[in-house]
Amino acid sequence: KALGVPIHVLLGGPTRDRVRVYAHVKSPTKDEMIDAALQRKDQGYTAIGHLNPFLDEAKSEVYTRGHARKIDEAVQVIADIRAAVGPEMDLCVEIHRRLTPPEATAFAREIAQFRPMFYEDPIPPTSTEAMGRVADNIGIPLATGERFFSLYQFQAHIQRGALDYARVSLCLCGGITGARKIAALAEAHDIQVVPHNPLSPISLLACLQLDAAISNFAIQELPLVTQKDGATGHENRLRGSDLVDWTPDIRDGYLSIPQGPGLGAGLANAAYSAENVVREIEMRPHLDGSFIDQ
Repeated sequence: KALGVPIHVLLGGPTRDRVRVYAHVKSPTKDEMIDAALQRKDQGYTAIGHLNPFLDEAKSEVYTRGHARKIDEAVQVIADIRAAVGPEMDLCVEIHRRLTPPEATAFAREIAQFRPMFYEDPIPPTSTEAMGRVADNIGIPLATGERFFSLYQFQAHIQRGALDYARVSLCLCGGITGARKIAALAEAHDIQVVPHNPLSPISLLACLQLDAAISNFAIQELPLVTQKDGATGHENRLRGSDLVDWTPDIRDGYLSIPQGPGLGAGLANAAYSAENVVREIEMRPHLDGSFIDQ
């Protein structure tokens, strides 16, 4: 910022002048999810994500489903969304670590016909070998890494063949410098980067600096306002946009690269008076008395 240039100039200069994004779709029912997907299509997006076929149901609801019903209902969600939006829109399927390896394999094989762009975190990222077994037995690209805080976690998964897209979290893996190292490691293995960002526009601006500078960038997660944020629908505006004094243009499913010094924006007055957000840890109960990850 002191030099008066955007960060991507210090990373070697931009490789592109805009960035493709996928918009969030979060809904507790299949019909609401289809409506949200169509809203995003009408808004010009060519990809949607946070697309959870097992639905974003209330964590207070007791969960119980047998294997066949669990898989069948989730497959139908993907089938109906694909039928609604057509082949022009890419589906970034997000499982949020809710399945076991056998379930993850069975489900992935069923939805391969609908050509998802990637299949993210079907199982908890605790075992490189388990994720590798899933990758070995499915026919769709696997994405993981949003909870990795180390270059070496990515290295282990790459060596095992346990990911096709690297989901790098800049706010967790060492910032822009740490993410740049991971992107270089991924590039050496012909793996593309999909930066993870469900956070504020400040985190998004940091992601865009990385996206501009790396050649193996694929698509950027874009946290827009959804019904879960208290909106009446899935709005075409950034969540928390009042925290910064500049936000990138959103046009035809792409964002412009920031050209201002540093991150490309400063804090707005609202940022100094904003309340801290405390996110409580919630676990959804299963009918048998245990808890599930959702």
